[in-house]
Amino acid sequence: MPLVANSALPGFERLRAEGEEVLDMERAHHQDIRELHIGLLNMMPDAALEVTERQFMRLVGGCNRIAQFYVYPFSLPQIPRGEAAREHIEKYYFDFESIRDAGLDALILTGAIPGPDLTREPFWQPLGPVLDWAKTSVTSTLCACLATHAVMKYFWDIDRRPLGFKRWGVYSHRRRRVHPLVRNINTRFDVPHSRFNEIYTEQMSSHDIDVLVDSEDAGVHLAVSPDGFRFVFFQGHPEYDQNSLLKEYKREVVRFVNDEIGTYPPFPENYLSEDGKHLLDAYRKRLIGAEDRRAVLREFPEDAALAQTDYTWGDTGKIVFNNWLGLVYQLTGTKRDAPFMDGVDPDNPLRNA
Repeated sequence: MPLVANSALPGFERLRAEGEEVLDMERAHHQDIRELHIGLLNMMPDAALEVTERQFMRLVGGCNRIAQFYVYPFSLPQIPRGEAAREHIEKYYFDFESIRDAGLDALILTGAIPGPDLTREPFWQPLGPVLDWAKTSVTSTLCACLATHAVMKYFWDIDRRPLGFKRWGVYSHRRRRVHPLVRNINTRFDVPHSRFNEIYTEQMSSHDIDVLVDSEDAGVHLAVSPDGFRFVFFQGHPEYDQNSLLKEYKREVVRFVNDEIGTYPPFPENYLSEDGKHLLDAYRKRLIGAEDRRAVLREFPEDAALAQTDYTWGDTGKIVFNNWLGLVYQLTGTKRDAPFMDGVDPDNPLRNA
């Protein structure tokens, strides 16, 4: 939680100038300590539905222990689902109408199955009303990967560009701006990426979208809408578990065995140790040379390969989430349906942050 400048101590101004959270007395007196209500629009495919829930809820749960967080998962009924996923959603998820009527302090939008044209995807039409409502009624909306591409297309008509390959691995990034979202993080840190399309810095900058973190090898990771906070954009995946890229690699191996792709998948970049690469390369040779590939597929050395990876992005992801929800806590209204407390400018909400 932020410091309160409860005296004329010069150090408060120095800390504020360095980017620390310091509230003046008037603003502190108008803050009402209450729980935060966070929506999670989960558009991920069936196989990743519950994993994605846990990943984002883990990030939320790792934030400041003073506040209580209520998370409301929901999805879009127009997204095709199998029976098990449909039952899970019907049993455990909320509907958008009830969430909209009660109000949210923050909203998380997950990715979805990537397609060549976002406007033709099943989620596109029903996503619009959610975005329009969030723009006016939610303090801040955080967009993950493909959701970032969808929101930038919807509000700014920015078209993502095909890479021509899959950007896949763990990449080094640098902090480019002083901003409350990147307070107290390292100047250089790792983030996983996994995508076939990209929105570039110059595309964002032409619409006054501010890039906060990027990578020479992986492009933009973290950016914010022109107002500085109402929409927060990730192109990387700070929510990924240590084994997420390995699970994805294994799924690609399964697709190869099922003749869904023509070539054996490459390793995710900067993820496996040299011993890990040797281990999986030996497995590749055994699988390709086997008469019964499905039998060998069941012997995929997942645990041994995971031991040859490092988890180098989790702490930074937790800090960014903590900063995000800390800002929401400072800015949101005293009631769930009020996106801001009195005196906060919706077009410049971080003016005094």
